Amino acid sequence: MHTLPRSHRIEEYLRDPFLKHLYAEIARRGPLRSIVMDLTHRCNIRCQGCYFFAEDMDRYKAAEDEAEFDAFIAREKARGTNFVTVAGGEPALVLDRVKKLHDAFPVVVITNGIIPIPYEGFEKMPIGVSVWGDHETDTRLRGSGKLDVFARGLRNYRDDPRVTWYYTTTAGNAHEIESVVEQCVANGNYVMFNFYGDISGLGGDVDHRKGFDRVRDAINRAIDRYPDRIMISSYLAEIVSSGKLYDQTWGYDVCGTLTIDNPINSERLANGNPYSPHFKAFAADLVSTRRCGVGNERDCSTCMDVWAHLSWITLNAERHLGSKQEFTNWLGSVFLIYLAMRTLDFDKCVPLVPEVHARMSYLRR
Repeated sequence: MHTLPRSHRIEEYLRDPFLKHLYAEIARRGPLRSIVMDLTHRCNIRCQGCYFFAEDMDRYKAAEDEAEFDAFIAREKARGTNFVTVAGGEPALVLDRVKKLHDAFPVVVITNGIIPIPYEGFEKMPIGVSVWGDHETDTRLRGSGKLDVFARGLRNYRDDPRVTWYYTTTAGNAHEIESVVEQCVANGNYVMFNFYGDISGLGGDVDHRKGFDRVRDAINRAIDRYPDRIMISSYLAEIVSSGKLYDQTWGYDVCGTLTIDNPINSERLANGNPYSPHFKAFAADLVSTRRCGVGNERDCSTCMDVWAHLSWITLNAERHLGSKQEFTNWLGSVFLIYLAMRTLDFDKCVPLVPEVHARMSYLRR
């Protein structure tokens, strides 16, 4: 996924030993040729605002024949895929297939946390556990007003070194961020942030049109309080929640995580803006693809997906060469997400996280 910038200015910026170290780690990993896939059409909860059910993605039934699944893995390996994000449905319902993917590729698995993914056999597999707010908000949005999904996830993954909480923040609930982060960190885990797009039209405290200024402030305070545990940069949080990158505004015309052979994307891929040349988003039938990583018909104004926006930043590396600070913003943002996905040597690189945040402290002032 990354495109390392090439410029005479790079040599100047890399005279800084710390930046040189970060750059070398990313270069050593090499480009990510990634895909997103739904592993099953089933889920054990119905989150309000989940694209998967909002766009009826569960109509693509998971292939029942294990030979079909094995053939899919073989095809993707032959195509050069070297990283898989396991998303839609609930992957913990099909652990046998999670195991097959884990054995074949580096993967990150996104789970709602209700069913624990066992440690044995998955020791090095990064797990993203979802949370959408403190217990009352999370129960309302994800637990149908009855099930405290957040509490269940905390119990299931206490002191689990594999886990990063994927905290999808809501525009009107910035006051909850301190408590949620405190609980996740006390649970022995890491935290990164996403931003809720109100695709279900619920309005009120989850209406993204309210803006995320207060949310960004709360995230910045969390970074200052837990600089060794937050796996997203102030810069990336600002780009995602504002939808602004230099002279560009976020939308379909600049998104880089588009299925490359889906006909719906042909005009976009020809418009001159960069895109990931390998990316595909597969439905659970392993054949059908969706337009982008977060749906077929999603209004891009509701998309504040961190992965998609990181790709936007990454693919525009050359724009970040105007100053050492701009380059640092780019490099640190890519480094943190790569580390959260465990595509870098986690134990070796995680001690660098506080200094990465320190290099962008001006954004938090």
